[in-house]
Amino acid sequence: MPDYSDYDGLGLAELVAKRAVTPLELVEAAIERIERHNPVLNAVVYKGYDDARAWARGDLPDGPFKGVPFLIKDLPLPVAGWPRSFGSRFAKGLIDDEDCGLTRRYRASGVVLVGKTNTPEYGITGTTESAALGPCRNPFNPNHIAGGSSGGAASAVAAGIVPLAHASDGLGSIRIPAACCGLVGLKVTRDRVPNLPDGYDYALGNVVDHVVSRTVRDSAAMLDATDHPEPGSPYPSPPKARPYLEEVEASPGRLRIAWSSETPSGRPIDPEIQAALERTAALLKGLGHEVIERGLGIDYRALYASRGPAAAANFAAGMARLIERVGREPEADELEPLTWASLKAGRRQTGADVMRSLQETRMLNRATLAFFEDVDIYLCPVLGTPVPEIGFIDPVNLEPREVSRRQGRAFPFTPPFNYSGQPSLSLPLETDANGLPIGMMFTAKYADEATLFRLAAQLEKEAPWKARRPQVWG
Repeated sequence: MPDYSDYDGLGLAELVAKRAVTPLELVEAAIERIERHNPVLNAVVYKGYDDARAWARGDLPDGPFKGVPFLIKDLPLPVAGWPRSFGSRFAKGLIDDEDCGLTRRYRASGVVLVGKTNTPEYGITGTTESAALGPCRNPFNPNHIAGGSSGGAASAVAAGIVPLAHASDGLGSIRIPAACCGLVGLKVTRDRVPNLPDGYDYALGNVVDHVVSRTVRDSAAMLDATDHPEPGSPYPSPPKARPYLEEVEASPGRLRIAWSSETPSGRPIDPEIQAALERTAALLKGLGHEVIERGLGIDYRALYASRGPAAAANFAAGMARLIERVGREPEADELEPLTWASLKAGRRQTGADVMRSLQETRMLNRATLAFFEDVDIYLCPVLGTPVPEIGFIDPVNLEPREVSRRQGRAFPFTPPFNYSGQPSLSLPLETDANGLPIGMMFTAKYADEATLFRLAAQLEKEAPWKARRPQVWG
């Protein structure tokens, strides 16, 4: 067969349509790469090989990714008959009885599920390191993190194991691993991709699902396959003018783009990241866009503090459902220190605390959204530092406050757009002196993924990151 890892998802599906390869051959290619690379990367934590082979031999749906191997993050989405650990010792041994709504949508796109990817405990941290599953490593340099909480997905895609994989984002968990591993990572608009009748833990739209991919068009095509509304949805998908795959072929026109490296703490970012940001702004200006230096100017500290009680209570509510399913409270050694701290904080919140939290966040979001009244795109980095080494942000052994402090330094930029619900995209436009990716983040107006896809496709042609190969590849 052709060199599997050189194709994106749509490219592999085209080979299947032309009968140049079979879905089973693609599954075997993915399995071979998992077995070769996983001992180093620890990206895939459940191997559903027998199921994948059986599905590949069967009648697959005639979707845009027919026959393409695919991985599900081992956190939010049930897969019938497969375990779901949530990255935690407490959930060990739990098996899901049936697919959730979004898993069914992925299957309808034609993909073949081959396994599940590594995630930190309950997806809390921006690095994928846990006591239950162990650290996931970066294919560009295995001494460095793959990001989190979709680190396993990003590591597997960057290594050429699969061309795209499921990911989810509550405070940056798609964009951070995409930036760490040199991928395209889109946090979609709130309620863009429904997960019915599931999705209890989606924090009133704070958390969204999509994919990490190596190409812009794969991200667009999968969003087209999964963003349709369902009958009875209380939060219907925001309307779009046409398929996103068509937007990839369209010119973005002349956009008004603001850029800044302002951080919530006021501390400057790493000089290497600052230089990469400035080069990106110059690239955009050279492409004919109106580029201005202007920060969001929001009260970051107030915004982040406002969300605390609601986020803590949401976590406690999700844990309550899990505890009901397990049938007992977790033992002392079954949760990591940061998880225990989050659970205890959630249980302390009153109803008034939660409602005030939601009210405050809603009002503070107005300043974020108002910024885009005369701006099409906001550009900033994804990380404030180079990709950290494994162990620098260690939720297993560090005190919770130290984990939070180090995360705030490394990942200062992503949360506001989860709160406001806007689409926000990481693109791997730069690399640092050590050859590790530097992701740039582009955020658009509410529900305007179309502009992001048009701009991303333009940048993909100007700075084709597909040519960059990590140490662990193919």
